[in-house]
Amino acid sequence: MSVIRSVHGRQILDSRGRPTVEVEVGLDDGTFARASVPSGASTGTHEAHELRDGDIEFFGGLGVLSAVEHVNTEIAAALRGRDVGNQRDCDTLLRDLDGTPTLCRLGANAVLGTSLAVCRASASVAGQPLSRRIAELAGTEPILPMPMVNILSGGLHAGRGMDVQDFLAVPVAATSLPEAIRLTALVRGAAAEVCADRGLPTLLADEGGLSPGCRTGREALGLLVAAIERAGLKPGTDIGIAIDVAATELFDAATGDYHLRREGRRATAAEMIETMESWVEDFPVVSIEDALDEEDWAGWRALTERLGSRVRLIGDDLFTTNPQRLARGIEHGCANGVLVKVNQNGTLTGTLDVVAAASAAGYLPVVSARSGETEDDCLADLAVGTAAGQIKVGSLRSSERLAKYNQLVRIAEDGGIGFSPLPEPTC
Repeated sequence: MSVIRSVHGRQILDSRGRPTVEVEVGLDDGTFARASVPSGASTGTHEAHELRDGDIEFFGGLGVLSAVEHVNTEIAAALRGRDVGNQRDCDTLLRDLDGTPTLCRLGANAVLGTSLAVCRASASVAGQPLSRRIAELAGTEPILPMPMVNILSGGLHAGRGMDVQDFLAVPVAATSLPEAIRLTALVRGAAAEVCADRGLPTLLADEGGLSPGCRTGREALGLLVAAIERAGLKPGTDIGIAIDVAATELFDAATGDYHLRREGRRATAAEMIETMESWVEDFPVVSIEDALDEEDWAGWRALTERLGSRVRLIGDDLFTTNPQRLARGIEHGCANGVLVKVNQNGTLTGTLDVVAAASAAGYLPVVSARSGETEDDCLADLAVGTAAGQIKVGSLRSSERLAKYNQLVRIAEDGGIGFSPLPEPTC
């Protein structure tokens, strides 16, 4: 048994230049591991609580020194002497130590950084790849995921240059991870060429996608189809399209409808569903994320009844990697997939429990990065280890995104791990 000797936190910067938490765990045999925590821009109301300092003169209130202090005092004292190999006990201790449902006392950023560092340390001391250690914890056979790669961005990822947040390429024809990356790289490069030819901006959004500022979703979909064809590929045959609407950011609680500002119109939930259906009928759409507001359970059920047998309907803000909200969605037939973000949940084992519940119910888990990322590549290992089937990291640009893709390439060299084709939707 290897026991935890030290836990140390520090404040570092994420991909947006904002503070985040990094945690190092040291063991009695000298083994040492670290992990860092991402942060989202488009966030669900029910996510675990990210603790910020609020001191306006220090990083505009976004500092995380209070969370770091919790790592270096209460958390370090509680974990010292614990068996690093017992991930669930360590994570349970952290939740109990915090004592709140959303980890708002110590901060989910403090708790998660520690949880992930513990897992990495246990893998290291056992001589295991992190993906294999996570598979052991999850009780799964690891598998390389099908990537969905950000090509065009709007919403909060790109200064609201488009109403819809992201349009992504899914390399449905790929039979290996390297081939999947190659195909999406072709589309990403072709999209920049198409934008330049049309006199559209080629500036980068938070996750490395292009921000062309299309006025409507249909216009953006047409641009992406043109990029697929420019790359010499066939829309729908070689490359499918995934959409992240991030509809909660469009919802106007005062009027009860969705305000599509760039498009210059308002839409009811029924009209949003009709819009989604028209996109599915006219374009090679394979999945839609957050098509409706996070609290519109009736709308989500109607959407799922309408489109659930044709495309994946992914709940992000709807579920926030929260087991209770996922259980409610499963019970009421809302969505057929769940976006999995570790910092929404707050611990590794809590996240694994959500993935297991989703898979058991036939809901596709999609392991996802955040718009504010770090160079930590553990997300790739999480997607492989949980056998999630899909991963959403961002575009093929910027080091914090490429760190995850490059780790997938390394994992793919393990001949004992297969590659997941795009799973068929279930309703």
